[in-house]
Amino acid sequence: MTVENMENVEIFNSEGKGRGLKVTKEFWPGDILFAEPSYAAVVFDSLTQEVCHTCFRKQPKLQRCGQCKFAHYCDRTCQKEGWATHKSECSAIKNYGKGPNENIRLAARILWRIEKEGGDLSEGCLTSMDDLQDHMEDLSEDEKKELKVDVHNFLDFWPTTCRQFGVQYISHIFGVINCNGFTMSDQRGLEAVGVGIFPNLCLVNHDCWPNCTVILNNGKIELRAISKITEGEELTVSYVDFLNLSQDRKKQLKQQYYFDCTCEHCTKGIKDDLMIATIMEEGNKPSEEVVNEVMQFTKKAMEKIEKARSEGSFHEVVKHCRECLKKQEPVLADTNIHQLRVLSIVSEVLSYLQYFQEAADHARKMVDGYQKLYHTNNAQLGMAIMRAGVTHWHAGLIEVGHGMICKAYAILIVTHGPTHPITKDLETMRAQTEMELRMFQQNEYIYHSMREAALTNQPMKMMEGPSDQAIKDLFHRK
Repeated sequence: MTVENMENVEIFNSEGKGRGLKVTKEFWPGDILFAEPSYAAVVFDSLTQEVCHTCFRKQPKLQRCGQCKFAHYCDRTCQKEGWATHKSECSAIKNYGKGPNENIRLAARILWRIEKEGGDLSEGCLTSMDDLQDHMEDLSEDEKKELKVDVHNFLDFWPTTCRQFGVQYISHIFGVINCNGFTMSDQRGLEAVGVGIFPNLCLVNHDCWPNCTVILNNGKIELRAISKITEGEELTVSYVDFLNLSQDRKKQLKQQYYFDCTCEHCTKGIKDDLMIATIMEEGNKPSEEVVNEVMQFTKKAMEKIEKARSEGSFHEVVKHCRECLKKQEPVLADTNIHQLRVLSIVSEVLSYLQYFQEAADHARKMVDGYQKLYHTNNAQLGMAIMRAGVTHWHAGLIEVGHGMICKAYAILIVTHGPTHPITKDLETMRAQTEMELRMFQQNEYIYHSMREAALTNQPMKMMEGPSDQAIKDLFHRK
């Protein structure tokens, strides 16, 4: 696969950020700036038997490589397509006796490609692996120790018959992976399943309120405009989820990516007031003591929720969420991120447990809050509205459900494009709910009778169950 549309962008020195990319012409929301295949990519350690090592599709029955017994594929087509990148890996895994961790596997795939093609610029690439930032000088002592362990294990794994690279260069590759590894999603964009390196994408700088978003579509990442971009304007994406206070986003960016965010939203604390807002009654706010009490209760409740969720005790999750919301709702505003986090979890879990009416109530509150905080064309906002729409459909609330699905489609057609699997699914849902809405408006009794019959056949659903691998951040850290 080749890089597409690179004539639309060029490298420049971005003030205070180093290298960046800017556009050579005007773009509008939904336009693709460029599409880029991975330089190298691997499946997460925890999903090596559940996700295809070529197309990153997650499915229950995969075919195992007959030689190394480690790599898994959808079918012979995916296995043949992936053989060029797996050939050297296959032999190394057989000799090593097992598959090494994802960082070592990714570093090895990068170095095998460099061995084959050289370290110069690949076709369509604006930068080489050698020129990507590794931030070696910024690593903490613990990170340096982890790096030494990875390099040591890599040298044990790397075949003696292959080109030998120096420890310094191998360390550089691990550094590049550490701060530039992109989160690979499954075919529908719902779950994080792997990590890859995309050199051109690495040149796009961060902004908490960006003008672009990145989507994995048909084996390539697409950099898509989410707002109007004028000629000569810098391209930006958000490395982290916006739904955090500016000081927390700055801290996360400093720890993970080693820079101080100076974007307008962080500098001015834009929307911070909404994210910690409390309810106003007759012009009065709740006392600081009451707010602190609620926050302490929330902190303890979230610990219980995460523990129960990790253990698969979903009824316990619901119980703790209900208790937490009962404490929060009289005090915290609908945009308060602490309440929104609980609403997100409880609506997802209740939907999974098929308590659709209650799930829909919580999902509607969550979406109302999200819409006041997120960018209009934020991909996570679109996905949240889509899930809420499906939940309302399951609850029999066809009017609200159809409206949400239409709203989600309007966002995802910009962020994902018309050819993405999730957009195609959403288009099908939109057509189905539009037909059902017309039937509902004509005769509610007949509609509900037919709906019950349809539900016993094949209901709409988005996820098998609450996922712990939801995609939150653009780049993947070890």
